[in-house]
Amino acid sequence: MHTPAWGRIMAHTDANRTGAPVQPLVIVPLPVLSDNYAFLLFCPDKREAAVIDPGDAPVVLAALQARRLTLKLILNTHHHHDHTGANLAVQAATGCAIAGFGPDRARLPGLTRPLDAGATIPLGAGQLHLIETPGHTTGHVAYYCPEAGALLSGDCLFSMGCGRLFEGTPADMWASLSRLRALPDETLVYCGHEYTEANLRFALSVDPGNPALRAHAHAVHALRAAGQPSVPARLGTEKAANPFLRADDPALQRVLGLEGHDPVAVFASLRQHKDRF
Repeated sequence: MHTPAWGRIMAHTDANRTGAPVQPLVIVPLPVLSDNYAFLLFCPDKREAAVIDPGDAPVVLAALQARRLTLKLILNTHHHHDHTGANLAVQAATGCAIAGFGPDRARLPGLTRPLDAGATIPLGAGQLHLIETPGHTTGHVAYYCPEAGALLSGDCLFSMGCGRLFEGTPADMWASLSRLRALPDETLVYCGHEYTEANLRFALSVDPGNPALRAHAHAVHALRAAGQPSVPARLGTEKAANPFLRADDPALQRVLGLEGHDPVAVFASLRQHKDRF
């Protein structure tokens, strides 16, 4: 079930050195540009923050000021300008570090902290784990915080969809989505764009008999009609209803007339169909 709200406060059961419970991590989606989301992550104890994919410096800086936070780190999921365009302005205003996937360093403005595959980044009471997710771009990564039950998926996995293949191959993207699909069902997916209604129209066109998909479409339409975001989405719902996570599902393969086909071929067919939709 989708839980509508701009900010999520995730429970964390560890204790600090005094024995008192550690304050939970807060994740705040920040709508930027036309349909992007940047994400502000912070732990209330220290008032220190990170921001994922700042696309608009004034929005990010205002969010920090309103919450009296000190920005320590920018994290980029990939190099596209709508995700990195405010890197330098935010860095100049705050003095923060900028982190991203090391092999893509030449395309990430202002990068000061290149990250290796499998890197972990301490943040408040938890850690962000870098997951390689090539496909949308060759250097795309996602960030997973198990303590918060949160996945920052950039433009790899969208709610009810996935990113276009600008640089990678269908095999790349299917492997990346399979990697993300292996995370727990309770994981909340914070994706980089508000594309859910458009993605639902496509998903319903190829899998109209899916009850999980129909139920989610109803919930999302109600949220959007009320001016609420569709982000985050529960990963378990995505596994049941997002066709791009189900290319190896015999039920979907039957609906598509591709029963028994290799999942990469099924995924490629879906992606090509969506590109023309």
